[in-house]
Amino acid sequence: MPEYLAPGVYIEEIQTGPRPIEGVSTSTTGMAGATERGPILPRLVTSWEEYQRWFGGYVDRAGSTQTLIYLPYAVRGFFDNGGQRLLVARITPLDGVAATADRTPLFLTALGPGGWGNNVMIRIRDASLRRAGSPTDQWFRLSLIYYRDGIPANFVDPTDPASLGNPDRREPDVIEDYDNLSAVSTDTNFAQSVVNAASKLVTITVTGRPGNIANFNTGDVLENGDDGSALGVPDFEGRQVTPNRFSGLAGLRAIRDISIIGVPDEVLLPAVQGPLLMQCEQQKDRFAVMSASAAEQDGDIANLRPPQDSTYGAFYLPWVRVLAPHTPEGHVLVPPTGHLAGIYARVDIERGVHKAPANEVVRGIINRDLSGDNKPLRLILNKQQQDILNPKGVNVIRDFRPDGRSIRVWGARTMSSDAMWKYINVRRLFIFIEQSIDRGTQWAVFEPNYEQTWASIRLSITAFLRTVWRNGALAGVTQDEAFFVKCDRTTMTQDDFDNGRLICLIGIAPVKPAEFVIFRISQKTVEAEQ
Repeated sequence: MPEYLAPGVYIEEIQTGPRPIEGVSTSTTGMAGATERGPILPRLVTSWEEYQRWFGGYVDRAGSTQTLIYLPYAVRGFFDNGGQRLLVARITPLDGVAATADRTPLFLTALGPGGWGNNVMIRIRDASLRRAGSPTDQWFRLSLIYYRDGIPANFVDPTDPASLGNPDRREPDVIEDYDNLSAVSTDTNFAQSVVNAASKLVTITVTGRPGNIANFNTGDVLENGDDGSALGVPDFEGRQVTPNRFSGLAGLRAIRDISIIGVPDEVLLPAVQGPLLMQCEQQKDRFAVMSASAAEQDGDIANLRPPQDSTYGAFYLPWVRVLAPHTPEGHVLVPPTGHLAGIYARVDIERGVHKAPANEVVRGIINRDLSGDNKPLRLILNKQQQDILNPKGVNVIRDFRPDGRSIRVWGARTMSSDAMWKYINVRRLFIFIEQSIDRGTQWAVFEPNYEQTWASIRLSITAFLRTVWRNGALAGVTQDEAFFVKCDRTTMTQDDFDNGRLICLIGIAPVKPAEFVIFRISQKTVEAEQ
């Protein structure tokens, strides 16, 4: 209570009504996989173009293995289908090495491990402006030039205006130009701060002043970058990079905002499915989107099953055909992981997490048959085949083009054999409600465990669930049919009080999808009416 010791007017702010509980986001997605380049700590991207700026484009190499990498296609599919926020965790072999260059007093390191860093050229020149004082206080200009396919043999500086007419000039894939940099740490244009905050290619460390830079006004390249060995499960699981940050799936685990997660390249390394699902089941705040491998689709479809019995994941087939302008064919079949994650996000944003991510058009794929029997889907499955797969928890992408309904996701099952949790939207609705209540009632920790606190909790949760019900996420004509909240002496024992436990009992009636829409029609005669 405030103390009033002197006469005067005092104003107090008091809280009335329940403490509001805000619903958590359910559309933020995390993906892990190999990329062309970029940092290994998870990074948020909000568009395909931003992904390209940080991680490059399509790639056919993972560590020392020459193979088609599916993460870039998944990212493109995610944004094509309505996804908005994606955290990308770049996977590299544990023995991968980042390229470096020592240009005393500047030490440059590629932004992430891999041989790609050997294709970064640096040029240090006089700045456009010159600082007054001694030569060692002069400013400088740093240019970073990256060629995805290697630095040209007859290199012509693309930053030099005089080279515009040179037939050997090749436009780089990435060019970064930082002018008027200073090596003085107290300056606002301190090179280490400016470059490290903006560069998509390197980080730098300044150990002295630019007056001592070797070979000033000449070019150089980063060297000794190494792709490392072939990718394995430990690489996907991740490692500690800084005292508080991790790479791979471990890095995504630490990000609470993630609600959907996938590893598109699991089809190349099925053993990754275990750590992926384990994270979802342990964290209980995210849901895994998984795809069948090529071998599984080429085998006996009737015997196909999800890789694991879990309520925290969904399993899909077949693969989808997308544009691939960098390949000779111009198209390629890829796992639908990213496209489906984008559909999850789109449905959450447009309808709500209670709506099943099914009967939705798959965008960003080739929607017509190509020459050589190259159809939009790796398999064209019919109703009879889905009758076998659906009860097992295998969701199918179906071709409804003959009916004018395009290509659609035609399944809403989790990988669980438990009938209570067989629908994706039910599991994800519970995740949404559980996480929202968890975050919205943190104020109650260390509050007195008595009637006033219980009443505040009941009011807050009831108000939140009432909003959820009114938004159509809970079944029931009345509030009492939709949910109940109980927090009083009947939900706790004396042992709970003695051990500091406050227990609140909540029951909800989730809406379930109309998976089987049945119309019973009979003939009616005039005589029957009479």
